[in-house]
Amino acid sequence: MSPEQRLVDAKDESGHRQRSTLRQEIPLLIGMTLVWGALWQDFAVGNLVFGLLISLLLVRVFRLPPIILSGRFNIWRAVVFILAFLRDITRASFEVMFLAIFRGPRTTSAVITVTLRTESDLLATFVGHVLTLVPGSYVVEVDRRSSTLYLHVLNVNDQAGVEKARAAVLLIEERLIRMMGTKEELAALNAEPKATNNQDGATS
Repeated sequence: MSPEQRLVDAKDESGHRQRSTLRQEIPLLIGMTLVWGALWQDFAVGNLVFGLLISLLLVRVFRLPPIILSGRFNIWRAVVFILAFLRDITRASFEVMFLAIFRGPRTTSAVITVTLRTESDLLATFVGHVLTLVPGSYVVEVDRRSSTLYLHVLNVNDQAGVEKARAAVLLIEERLIRMMGTKEELAALNAEPKATNNQDGATS
């Protein structure tokens, strides 16, 4: 489905955006409630219930895009994702420390574009958050229509460095698709040429 078709499907016959159902908003409500508890540093039942009520009020007043879940979740792929994420953070932390100590102001950076495979807002958001949490990179902007990320990356000196950074982003997306993407996204991923498929991405 194209991004344009996805936007059309989100509207009713009168051209107005459809309201998401309470079931579709459950992941968003859970996330907002946890953020509320973290902001207050209080995860007591009473505070979380109050945060849930505030969240319900916000999603009813403001027409936020619905979060559509794929209906599948691979626990083993989740373990692989978490371990790879921790490895990436550790490695990137040492790389940034090395650049700060030995390269300093001579370190170059670049803003690159990466067009994701997925059209899911949820997966694109996850990819963006993961990239921002890994030292040395952060998302500058997101084009929701084309699922394109604009990413600032440290230590990029040439086109080879750009392609390496872009491949790293697509690898993160691949792990997320294998963990919680739709069956269609997983099938499309498995159908990609072997050269573009990472070795830790066996069929789920």
